[in-house]
Amino acid sequence: MDSEKIKVLIVDDHSLMRQGLKQLLELEDDIDVVCQSCDGEDAIKKTNEYRPDVILLDINMPKLNGIETLRRLKDIGVSSKVIMLTIHDDREYLCETVNIGADGYVLKDADSDTLVQAIRDVVKGKSYIQPSIASLLVSKLNSDEEKTDGEKKVDLLTKREYEVLTLIAEGLNNREIAGKLYISEKTVKNHVSNIFKKIEVSDRIQAAIFAYKNNIKKL
Repeated sequence: MDSEKIKVLIVDDHSLMRQGLKQLLELEDDIDVVCQSCDGEDAIKKTNEYRPDVILLDINMPKLNGIETLRRLKDIGVSSKVIMLTIHDDREYLCETVNIGADGYVLKDADSDTLVQAIRDVVKGKSYIQPSIASLLVSKLNSDEEKTDGEKKVDLLTKREYEVLTLIAEGLNNREIAGKLYISEKTVKNHVSNIFKKIEVSDRIQAAIFAYKNNIKKL
């Protein structure tokens, strides 16, 4: 039966928060908290070690914050579902994590039923955004309608893809970009492919022209 439980990794720099979540979640027959982490770097190591089904990821942490941790997890291709868990209901946090590839977004003051539902939903392949903050995403989408075509395409890029595009515009090749960002050349190649699709170009020259036209600058 244990093998059928949803394996969860809790990542939060506050011990009381981790312990409280663990106690709440383990009241559920189908959920097992297999490990905990206090920062993003340790979370990546434990994700590789324990292979959790779901990662509950705090945004504000030392060493590596939740947004950068999420980005690195996606870069290395982990299969775990990621639910961002935060006190923030800021629209930019929501949109950035959704763009990077978060599977869920839940506020820390949510009731336990909401969190449990989010965990069960993402395991089934669904996305979960807490209803009380879903309106923030809707308002962001509405504001996007007023943007130019180029701005809309730029908004489709994750922060990492944006960084890669700035380096393409500088004339760097994949190997040089990999060295700059401390990621593999294969990961860079994947990012470049995604960038081309999102901004609708077919080569690096067109990508560089797009970057110049849309005032793409280093972060």
